[in-house]
Amino acid sequence: MPGVFRRSIYKSPAQLRLMVEPGLATADSLAAARAAIAPGVSTLEVNDAAEAALAARGARSNFKLEPGYHHMICASVNDQVVHGIPGPRRLRPGDILSVDSGAELGGWNGDAAFTVVLDDPERPELVAGRRRLAEVAEQSLWHGIAALAGARHLNEVGAAIEDHIRSQGDYGILTEYIGHGIGRSMHEPPAVYNYRVPGKGPEVRPGLVVAIEPMVVLGDPETYVEDDGWTVTTVDGSAAAHWEHSVAVHGDGIWVLTAYDGGAQQLEPLGITPVPIP
Repeated sequence: MPGVFRRSIYKSPAQLRLMVEPGLATADSLAAARAAIAPGVSTLEVNDAAEAALAARGARSNFKLEPGYHHMICASVNDQVVHGIPGPRRLRPGDILSVDSGAELGGWNGDAAFTVVLDDPERPELVAGRRRLAEVAEQSLWHGIAALAGARHLNEVGAAIEDHIRSQGDYGILTEYIGHGIGRSMHEPPAVYNYRVPGKGPEVRPGLVVAIEPMVVLGDPETYVEDDGWTVTTVDGSAAAHWEHSVAVHGDGIWVLTAYDGGAQQLEPLGITPVPIP
């Protein structure tokens, strides 16, 4: 509409620097959550471990800023894809758990997620299949980030994610839930697709910051929202995996804000060397 102000999706170099600390706070919360995960531990206990780590950074949960949501993380178990609410449910051997977390610090935001599979010696085939799912989802994320490093337009990221997933087997890719820009708010334009779409999307240039987050399932990607109004679950009951990082494009390259090493360990095998934000 003519005359309506729209905030640019591109950040200044100074603003990119301000996004480093909330990214590291998010990484801290996820590291604490991962360390807490074990059979018999409740998803609320995982939440509390993440929240303590966030508080130690002087940050606050941006998930709690979402109207109606009251927890630090989302904890999605087995057929739950995303937005699972932490509670008394105790983890069991063989469970696949996706943990999503975000931090707000100094008015800027970070957002990231990982998936882990608990060991179960009595069901090795189930564990192997779920770990393979988690690996495919994780590597699709890194292929998408690597594509961002050389992309001219943002929709090249989704194409790279889908290409990797399709090359690994018959996995389902969620299309109802996608990635997003991030900055002053946790969810900002532009849309970041996890699959190939028509059109090029926004130009990839310095100042672009996006949260890339593929969601992959072992079966059909159709989902429904549970009665809690949040938890997104597969209709066919198939297991799900969710990985996410917040990534900044700057004048010298890219930097994964929610990874301690900027993504170097995962990106260098793909031919990309991340560069810290100057």
